Amino acid sequence: MRKEETHIAIFHCTIKLVQRSKGKSVVAAAAYRSGTKLVNEWDGMTHDYTRKGGVVHAEIILPAHAPPEFQDRAILWNSVEQIEKSKDSQLAREVEVALPVELSREQQLSLVRSYVKDNFVDKGMCADFAIHGRDTGNPHAHILLTVRPLKENGEWGAKCRKVYELDERGQRIADGRGGWKNHREDTTDWNNKEQAEIWRNAWADYTNQALEAAGKLERIDHRSYQRQGVQKIPSVHLGVAAKQMEKRGIVTRKGDLNRQITADNKLLKEIKARIARLHRWSKDEAAKPQSSQPTLLQLWETQQAMRDKPTSRYEALRKLREQAALYNLLATNGITTMQQLHEKVDAMNAQYYKLRGEIVSAERRIATLEERLDMFEKYEKNKAVQRQYVKVKPAKREQFEQSHRAELTLYKAAVRYLENLKTEGEPVTPKKWRSEVESLTAQKNLQYQEMRAMREEIKAVEKLKKAAERLEKDAQAKEKKRNEPER
Repeated sequence: MRKEETHIAIFHCTIKLVQRSKGKSVVAAAAYRSGTKLVNEWDGMTHDYTRKGGVVHAEIILPAHAPPEFQDRAILWNSVEQIEKSKDSQLAREVEVALPVELSREQQLSLVRSYVKDNFVDKGMCADFAIHGRDTGNPHAHILLTVRPLKENGEWGAKCRKVYELDERGQRIADGRGGWKNHREDTTDWNNKEQAEIWRNAWADYTNQALEAAGKLERIDHRSYQRQGVQKIPSVHLGVAAKQMEKRGIVTRKGDLNRQITADNKLLKEIKARIARLHRWSKDEAAKPQSSQPTLLQLWETQQAMRDKPTSRYEALRKLREQAALYNLLATNGITTMQQLHEKVDAMNAQYYKLRGEIVSAERRIATLEERLDMFEKYEKNKAVQRQYVKVKPAKREQFEQSHRAELTLYKAAVRYLENLKTEGEPVTPKKWRSEVESLTAQKNLQYQEMRAMREEIKAVEKLKKAAERLEKDAQAKEKKRNEPER
């Protein structure tokens, strides 16, 4: 009987707070995520994202005791802005999840609704979620959640309460300053660190249930690769013989394969880190009011001015190639705004995870096939010794076994391995295995070429990021100088 295969889908579930201390507005966040126009009554700013594309669905779900008028997005989030008086208030919590591409749009919507209702709304939070999806293969949902509890009468409650410390007799303890020792406690457990793990775990469970109900084999896991015991593309087992040869400086096929895997893991890790930084930056820039966003022309001119004078002909050619790559990125994709730049980075991010998933899947399959081929080679190489052993007279078998213990042990291990394959319904077909390895390797090499091309695009966008940081730094310096008192 064949073992059941586990197909891995992409897990993504991030949780963060929308905070005034970081210059954020929950009205702006809600407008951007829902693709609507909202006026923030707290500061009078208008946030218009009606021209933003990719918003597939937006919906508000409320607990039973919430005011019905909170179904109006403007009323709900302006109520939150007005109740929070502090300049560093926590306004809302956002949960961002990747939706399985294996599910239809209706199935994705049903999944998000059930997850939001059961895990947040039933606990007393107001939830405003939006599903974003373009043709980039990266459908995802943004879930904005209230952080202040609602009283049963529909009014906002306190986030925390004063709790007096008591002695062993249950009496208040004097603080020596005319008052009583006390501390503050949250009125809900929503801010507990453990909740993030619970919500992430729940998203994996709800998604896997939806995938199973849809008849899909893919599954997701909220744990990190390290916690799962899967940290990177697996290397192949060298074996004693190959290991000894490598130690003596003799290059082996398995050694070459592991060296390539090491280089591949390094490339995947590098691109992941760089594109993650760009995705966060471009997303934050695109969420700013348009009046606060630098234009692509400004960024182009700034990064041109930042270029150091080349010190050699080689460096001059390299810089020309980099400039050409940046120009081609902007011109080919028709990028003229920060929103369009973020959409390009978003597409690159989705493409990275798609390619990485395919590469890792191919590498694991290659590792499995290499192990099978290795066992078959051991079987072929040592079966002659086994035949000799069978023909040896019983009185001399022990001596023969002692002399050929390594060959016989390898043969028996190979036979057990190949027999287990047959038991699992897997035919022993070394020619097909070799052919599949060659095909997967060729496919993987093409995918790595795409990865390397993506790395060049990443370099180009990083130049714009540096230019934006320079513009922001210069603006802050000018503002500081303007505010300095005249002498």
